[in-house]
Amino acid sequence: MRRSKGYTARAEQYDREQIYSLDEAIAILKKFPTMKFDETVETTMRLGVDPRQSDQNVRGALSLPHGTGKQVTVVVVATGDAAEQAKTAGADHVGFEDLIERIKGGWLEFDTMIATPAAMQKVRTLGRLLGPRGLMPNPKTGTVTENTGEAVAAAKAGRVEFRADRTGCVHVPVGKISFTETALAENSNAVIQAIIRSRPPATKGIYVLSCTLSTTMSPGVKVSTREMART
Repeated sequence: MRRSKGYTARAEQYDREQIYSLDEAIAILKKFPTMKFDETVETTMRLGVDPRQSDQNVRGALSLPHGTGKQVTVVVVATGDAAEQAKTAGADHVGFEDLIERIKGGWLEFDTMIATPAAMQKVRTLGRLLGPRGLMPNPKTGTVTENTGEAVAAAKAGRVEFRADRTGCVHVPVGKISFTETALAENSNAVIQAIIRSRPPATKGIYVLSCTLSTTMSPGVKVSTREMART
C-alpha cells in the first residue's frame, strides 16, 4: 500500500517496533507535524477472542472523562414521555414512524440512535442499514432504554461504544490531538480498562494481544500491555 508523504514522515520519527508506555505513545503523537484539521486519536486493541463464538463477543460503552471533542448528532425513536425527555435533554431528532421512514429513505446523518424497548420492533426493520454502521440500538450499550433523557445526555457528553470486529480488533476514538496529554491519557486509560473489564468468561489464554494509539493520518504507536489483564 502506498503511503502519503506525511504518513511516511511521521513513521520515521519513532521506532515502530518499540513498545511504549501510554504516556510515551501520546507524547509521540503530540510531536507529529499538525494537519489542517483537528485529527481524532484512536486506540486499537487486538484481543484474543473468537468473535464467531457468541460467548466471546466483546461489546460495551462508556463516557470518556474528557469527552470526544466531537459534536454528536443523536436521534431518538420514542413516543410519549420518553420522546419529551429526549427533546428536553437535547436530542437532535425525535420521532417514531416518521423518523423510521426517513431512515429507510437513506437518511443516516447521525452518530447515535437511542430507542425505547417498545420502539425496537419497528427499529429492527432498519437492521440492514444500521447494523453495518454500528448504529443499531442495543441494551448492552445503554441505547435501548426508557430513560431516554439520561441516554441522550450521556451521548452528548462523550459516550463511546466499542465492539470487537470479526478479526477480534476494537477501535475506539479517545479524543482529538488538540487535547492535552493528560486528557488523552485519562480517556485512553478509561477505554482500555473498560475493554479489559468486558473480557468474556469463555475467553482463554492471553486476552489483550496488542494495543496501539494513532491519529487520523498517522501510523500506530505500540502501547505496552504489560500491566493489562493477562492470564
